[in-house]
Amino acid sequence: MLSGKWKPQIFRIALDGPIRFNALLRQIQGSNKQSIAVALKEMEEQELLEKKVVKLKPLHIEYNLSEKGQSLIPVFQQLENLL
Repeated sequence: MLSGKWKPQIFRIALDGPIRFNALLRQIQGSNKQSIAVALKEMEEQELLEKKVVKLKPLHIEYNLSEKGQSLIPVFQQLENLL
């Protein structure tokens, strides 16, 4: 679920609340648009993240942890404590 180079970092950032695509790019050093887009899509398909279109001008998209993603928070925190 959280395998790969970028998914754990995306998950950790999403713990703080809604996040936009460009904000992810700025926060994840060494990433690129393609790799982040693929990771976000996979996390959506795994139902870890929810994609929300915010209909303000300018239109933008936010990503939030889904209910399933939130259920993994204790596990993720325990893993971080081990490191």
